Amino acid sequence: MIKELCAKSILGTLKRPSDWFGVKYIFNIYRGCEHQCIYCDSRSECYGIESFNDLVVKTNSIELLSKALASKRKKGMLGTGSMGDPYTISEKKFGLTRKALELIADFNYPVHVTTKSNLILRDIDILEEINKIYTSVSMTITTTNEELARKVEPYAPFPMDRLKALGVLSEIGICTSITMMPILPFIEDNEENINDIVNKASFYGVKHIVPWLGMSLRDRQRAYYYSKLDELFPGIKQKYEKRFKNMYRCSASNSKKLWSILSEACDKHNISLKMPTYEEKITSTQLSLFDGQPRT
Repeated sequence: MIKELCAKSILGTLKRPSDWFGVKYIFNIYRGCEHQCIYCDSRSECYGIESFNDLVVKTNSIELLSKALASKRKKGMLGTGSMGDPYTISEKKFGLTRKALELIADFNYPVHVTTKSNLILRDIDILEEINKIYTSVSMTITTTNEELARKVEPYAPFPMDRLKALGVLSEIGICTSITMMPILPFIEDNEENINDIVNKASFYGVKHIVPWLGMSLRDRQRAYYYSKLDELFPGIKQKYEKRFKNMYRCSASNSKKLWSILSEACDKHNISLKMPTYEEKITSTQLSLFDGQPRT
C-alpha cells in the first residue's frame, strides 16, 4: 500500500558526520521500501515505522527541502537512503528524488546517495552536474548469486544490474562504493561470495567497499527475518537461535578468516576498505595544489 503524507520537516542533522560517508545533513523522501529485503533493520521498533510493507511518500518533501537548504548557513554533505531507498519502485511514478537532486544542484551542495537500484541512472545528468562539487553513490551488494538475491532482496534490481550501474557512474568520475552489508550468517558468509563481490567490483571500476561481515537482529526485525528463514531456508533459523540467542550484532561465521580474505582480495585489486568522504576529497585536492606550487 502507498500512503501520501504532508511532512512537517525533511532535513535532519547528524551529530557525527564522518560515520556515514561524511554526511552532515540527511533527508528521506520515502519511509518504508518496496524492495522488501528480508533482513532490513528499518523494521526495528526504534524507527517507528509501523508497517514496513507500506510505502509512505512525503509529497511536500521538495518544498520542505528547498526551504531547509535556503536557510542553512553552513553547507555540508547531504545524504539520502537511510530509512528507505530513494530509488524505491514508486520513484518511477513520483520522481521526487530527481526533483530533490535538482534542488541540490541548484544550491551547490555535495551529495551521497545510498541505494539498491539501477534506476539511479535515470538521473545521471544531475548527478554529473552535482559532481562538479562532489557526488558519491553506494550500492548495497550482499551477494552476486541472482537466485539467492531474489530470495533475500525479492523486489530489488538484480545485483548485476546494480554493478553495471556502478560501472557507468564510475566511468564518468563519480565516487562509487559497494556497501557490502549485511553478509548473512550461514547464507552469504563464504569465501566464494566475498571474492566474487570484490572481483566484480574491480571489473566495474568500484574503488571502495564498506563491509559488515554479519548483520543486526532485534525485536520486530528479528521476528520477520526468522519467519522468512523458515519459509526460504528451512533449518537455518535454529542455527541463529542456537548461536546468537538475543544478540544484536550477529557476526558471520569465521569472520576473522573472511576479513583476511576480503582484505587480501581488495589489496589485489587496489580497492579501499576505507569509507570515502567529501572532506577527504577536499584535503586531497588541497594537497595536490600545494604539491604543484613552485618551491623556493
